[in-house]
Amino acid sequence: MPQRQGLQNHTAGHGFLLLGFSDHANLQDLHFTVFLFIYLMVLVGNGLIVLITGVDPSLHSPMYFFLRNLSFLEICYTSITLPKMLLAFLTEDGWISFLGCAAQLYFLVLLGSTESLLLAATAYDRYVAICDPLHYTLIMNGGLCVRLVVGSWVAVIPVQVGQTYQVFTLPFCASRDLHHFFCDVPPLLELACADTFWNQVMLHTIILVFAVLPFSLIVFSYTQIVRAMLKMPSVLGRHKAFSTCSSHLGVVTLFYGSAMVVYFKRRSTDSADTDKYLALSYTIVTPMLNPVIYSLKNKEVRLALKRLLLRK
Repeated sequence: MPQRQGLQNHTAGHGFLLLGFSDHANLQDLHFTVFLFIYLMVLVGNGLIVLITGVDPSLHSPMYFFLRNLSFLEICYTSITLPKMLLAFLTEDGWISFLGCAAQLYFLVLLGSTESLLLAATAYDRYVAICDPLHYTLIMNGGLCVRLVVGSWVAVIPVQVGQTYQVFTLPFCASRDLHHFFCDVPPLLELACADTFWNQVMLHTIILVFAVLPFSLIVFSYTQIVRAMLKMPSVLGRHKAFSTCSSHLGVVTLFYGSAMVVYFKRRSTDSADTDKYLALSYTIVTPMLNPVIYSLKNKEVRLALKRLLLRK
């Protein structure tokens, strides 16, 4: 296997070997083509949403403000993993330096936590819009929206710095083979030659605060939204209310569904491949489908895109 040959040219102290999909060496060209196409879709699709929600006055509302930030985040999220994957497919070398791995882990967990908080903020926006429409503009004012977004980005920084430092100060064993396509906490802890109990405690505490708690807020928001929708006398009103939430619900399901399975189930050697494919869902597939879901489900976005294309 090509990547295995490269193992002889590196010492254990030089970094980690991201095995990724090296067990399918005969499919490297196909993998490169597929993931390059996905990356281009992420860049173009999310870039268009950032552009049209920024320049079209009809989309200058809290919902699209959060969507713009989510789309920008998705571009950053995939740019941390996909270029490295594409390079590995071309060079057949999955090595990543120690500092490169630390940086990749930090930004991935930072952006993942931020996305979780932004999805919760978007759910709150939909809750206010449907359950308290008369006070919507008063509650969801520009100041609150900016504070929610800035808070989502800033709140997780010190926590993730601490987690990254805690992981990379561990002594690692001679084997540096990571059964993943990016540096993540669980596979890194498996390579540690020390007790990782407190690392596990910190990992699950962070998941509780920055994933489970926001997800609980999303569930609560949509429970109240469903109750409000059932009380609407008009079928058209219920349909309109649901249409404004369905796109967000789709992204939430994709993101949380796979991520929670990966981080809450017990890891084993047999589950390493399963974890990799599940990780593809929330790190690559969700960013790719995000603009598709929002543009196909949202008439305002489609009209804004049409106006932008006609203007150009």
